[in-house]
Amino acid sequence: MIDLGTCQPFASGYNRHCFRHPGDPLLCLKVLRPENIEARYQRQPLAKKLLGRRRIDDNAQELKAHRQRAIRHLLSRGEAEVVWQHLPRFHGAELTSLGSANVSELLLDDQGQPAPTLEHYLRHRGFDQPMRDAVGRFCRWLQDTGILTRNLLPHNLVVVYRHQRPELYLVDGLGAPTVPDKLATVPAWRHRYIERRIRRFNLRIDWELSDRNNSWESAQKL
Repeated sequence: MIDLGTCQPFASGYNRHCFRHPGDPLLCLKVLRPENIEARYQRQPLAKKLLGRRRIDDNAQELKAHRQRAIRHLLSRGEAEVVWQHLPRFHGAELTSLGSANVSELLLDDQGQPAPTLEHYLRHRGFDQPMRDAVGRFCRWLQDTGILTRNLLPHNLVVVYRHQRPELYLVDGLGAPTVPDKLATVPAWRHRYIERRIRRFNLRIDWELSDRNNSWESAQKL
């Protein structure tokens, strides 16, 4: 078991803390925040509560997302490098003193620190041409691979420099948990689903760069 008793997370979302692996600083450990998971569960309507807590367990959903058809297909064909072009390498789950953790590659900047998010990049550098090109490469990768994601949010993507240019990596939001597995195998449906995610992603970038007089909930309906 990995002891995280003296460790501090380098990043935290509402549902999970992210730690550097104390035995391997090149790995990231994602640990659930059970108090927030329970609070989220209690806010669910009764019909959704009947589906259980596992549906809002981000670690369980992430494990399932890495078993999606598109990823399994690429791995079975020996195309692992295609999978990891825009995803951190995933190493499954391990037990820690804070509960089960999902283990993945920790993406770093040139100073050896956790890589900044796209949200941070846009705030400090804007949507410059190198980032426009990086977004284009990331979106074409989604289209070419058929890998399914949730809505693409700038704080769930990190920016890593490869060959002296920025590349985007999705560190949270992989998978489409509400989509039936059989439907996900239909090429035409999968293509439309990914195109919708890309359109919404572009809208989100525009909103991030705006004065934000409108909430994101309002902006995405325009």
